[in-house]
Amino acid sequence: MAVFVFTDARVEINSVALSDHVRKVTLSPSADAQESTAMGATYRARLGGLKDWKVEVEFNQDYAASNVDATLFALLGSTTTVKVRPTSSAIGATNPEYSGTALLSEYTPMDGSVGDLATATASFEGAGTLARATS
Repeated sequence: MAVFVFTDARVEINSVALSDHVRKVTLSPSADAQESTAMGATYRARLGGLKDWKVEVEFNQDYAASNVDATLFALLGSTTTVKVRPTSSAIGATNPEYSGTALLSEYTPMDGSVGDLATATASFEGAGTLARATS
């Protein structure tokens, strides 16, 4: 896969594929920067510390069974499996799947003004290793 337009991401929460309701997905892996600068240095030195990750998703809200609200509301404050990949195509070298156990730390089941599209947002914080699969 070369440069592409992001139109077909796959998002799976607790074994439920919710991709057809996803408006935006953001995967953010990070690592703490531990300063290791010692006397005599003229520039700061750093080492990578603990890693972390989070996934933020914006959905078109749907209150029907097995859809957005039914899947997410029950998970608030719990850990669950989260899987995301760039497209719905098979996992491969050009379509890696990122997955792990995450805590659903925030869920906004209603957000909008009169006349707006009903949307919902969810924030998942890593509760373990983020894996990257290519096969």
